[in-house]
Amino acid sequence: MCKTARAAASTTARTATRIPARTTAAGPAAKATPPAPHNFSAAHRSKSVGAAFEARAQEFLQRQRLRFVARNVSCRGGEIDLVMRDRDGALVFVEVRARAQRYYGGAAASVGWQKQQRIVRAARHYLATLATKRDPRDSHEEPACRFDVIAFDGGRLVWLRDAFRADEV
Repeated sequence: MCKTARAAASTTARTATRIPARTTAAGPAAKATPPAPHNFSAAHRSKSVGAAFEARAQEFLQRQRLRFVARNVSCRGGEIDLVMRDRDGALVFVEVRARAQRYYGGAAASVGWQKQQRIVRAARHYLATLATKRDPRDSHEEPACRFDVIAFDGGRLVWLRDAFRADEV
């Protein structure tokens, strides 16, 4: 057994031991309380896995010279995983999807019509809030926008530029 495996085994052994009963002025406690389990809910695991894939997608897009703007932008009707800015100034709304297997079409196919609607709704909300923060004396028009999908199928990254358009949804 290697050194790190032995250290992990001894840590596991320590956390699995029973906590001794507490003594009070009246005497020892009736029952010892076992340590709390370190189980996370499935939703928590899913969110942390999703955050890891979003971080990988962000790093990839930054290597493609897109600038990071925001992450996990949400409104009542939807959420955008990443907002990036392309070199030409366009805002890029990115949906990150991951699937371990390619069953049912894979990660990219999971961005269906309803999901696209939610992303477009969240993007419109984001643009509206961006407009309210802008100086009213500026006569800037709404920036050009694009909807991309980063799909991880079995760990392999696939970047679908301009995966869908707001006027098609």
